[in-house]
Amino acid sequence: MSAPALPARPSSLAARLRWTAADGLTLVGRELGRLRQEPGELIAALIFPAVMVVLFGYVFGSAITVPGGGNYREYLMPGLFVMVSFTSVMAVTMRVATDASRGVMDRFRAMPMARSAVPFGQAGADVLNGVLALVIMAATGLVVGWRAHRGLWPTAEAFLLLVLLRHALSWAGCFLGLVVRNEQTADQFVPLVFPVTMLSNSFVPTGGMPGWLRAVADWNPVSAATAACRQLFGNPGAPAAHTGLAWPLAHPVAATLLWSIALTAVFAPLSVRTFHRRGR
Repeated sequence: MSAPALPARPSSLAARLRWTAADGLTLVGRELGRLRQEPGELIAALIFPAVMVVLFGYVFGSAITVPGGGNYREYLMPGLFVMVSFTSVMAVTMRVATDASRGVMDRFRAMPMARSAVPFGQAGADVLNGVLALVIMAATGLVVGWRAHRGLWPTAEAFLLLVLLRHALSWAGCFLGLVVRNEQTADQFVPLVFPVTMLSNSFVPTGGMPGWLRAVADWNPVSAATAACRQLFGNPGAPAAHTGLAWPLAHPVAATLLWSIALTAVFAPLSVRTFHRRGR
């Protein structure tokens, strides 16, 4: 059977952008509507952040000393915020692979919509889910003693940084889901995300790690994002201003911005191109 004909594209760039935005927002609504039809998935996604705060905060908190002193749960919360942001890779990969294996992506390709709208919709829906998860985790953190000490604007900057990172990672998940195209195979990739989040400064200081492992942890984007949040929130473990740190930890906000821009620049075009080529 021949591939479906591509829809005619608007001639101007502005018209193409409006077309993509309109179709993408429609697909964001579709993803959110699917969550309403599958409330178990939504409930699990919302309970997970709260469970992480209680589990890690009280289990690890009794055994780990915070560098420079301080409350371990305040040290931990920025790492958990980043960990929840990184779950977007797993969530989007599973959703896209499930749609691909069930033929949903083929039906989308046959419809007169912008080719970038489907990846855009997946990323947009995941960002909204991520914002809700961050709100629940922040509320739970406040209950167990976490506080942001530097005021409104640095706190807002930290959360915006987390949203930006999650958006970038959702494009990576979209690309992986389009490449895998099988929900069973995608499910096997899920456990691989946890070593990335654990091999960082999220839960324990990297100073006690062997030299080679510490280098890997210090250059892990999870470590940069965690250090940036600790700095902006004013929580224990924020990087000190000296040259002995790896560059991402000495400049964590800039490093996180660069990681977010790089991930988006790489995986957004790859996601759109892969979605387009799978229909040929």
